Amino acid sequence: MQDRPKRVTTNGDSERPNVARLFDYYLGGAHNFAIDRKLGEESSDFPAAEMVRSIRSFLRRVVKICVERGIRQFLDLGSGIPTAGNVHEIAVPLDPTCRVVYVDFDPVAVAHSRTMLRDNKSATIVEADLRDARAVVNHPETRSLIDFNEPVAVFLIGVLPCLTGPSEPTEVIEAYRALLAPGSIIAVTHLTNDVEPELIDKLIKVADMTDTPLVPRSKKDVEEAVAGLELLDPGLVLAAHWRADGDLPSPSPAADATSYGAVGVVR
Repeated sequence: MQDRPKRVTTNGDSERPNVARLFDYYLGGAHNFAIDRKLGEESSDFPAAEMVRSIRSFLRRVVKICVERGIRQFLDLGSGIPTAGNVHEIAVPLDPTCRVVYVDFDPVAVAHSRTMLRDNKSATIVEADLRDARAVVNHPETRSLIDFNEPVAVFLIGVLPCLTGPSEPTEVIEAYRALLAPGSIIAVTHLTNDVEPELIDKLIKVADMTDTPLVPRSKKDVEEAVAGLELLDPGLVLAAHWRADGDLPSPSPAADATSYGAVGVVR
């Protein structure tokens, strides 16, 4: 039986809920503070935890498919705290040569991540703004694990709603696509109020209590953002239904209808 991860203390803001730590709480992790757990408990009137777990399930399926396609390099943008079944915990057991670089600009998430990954030779965390693709790609810690002359899997999972500018998701995806070798993968999810608007309204109110507001977008908006990629079947669909295999039915069909997902190949 594995020991439960130790809680860490940072100089970050422990007086206000933090999105990365809140996601960790919803996933059953130990890298969160009392203020995060309080907000998580107060939001128990809607399936926030199920929404997060649905996205994590999508991530797990995509990692496995990337490894099956021969990709051994992963760049997880806006990763938050890499806990509770994140990329390196899925990829490395499938192939020990896999390398993972997490990227986040939140010093709290980075501090937690450095503590978790300090003895891990297959994964690291880079403190950077994902909107600056060249800075992320050229960061020494990124380059220490990833060769961009070879295919890379780039993940924008759960983070695009945090980009509040109308065209930012499209700009970010295009910036990374331009820097990747052919055969690379870009996988995305995006919050939407197309199907469950009342549920999304509740989630947005929770996010407003943190320092990270969320912007849901329509299917048309997300289609425009991924237009430069060659999408794998079944294209852009609800993330919970993307090659779901045995993952459905979920305990919360409503939670499964709150994010779109797509996986595209760079040509």
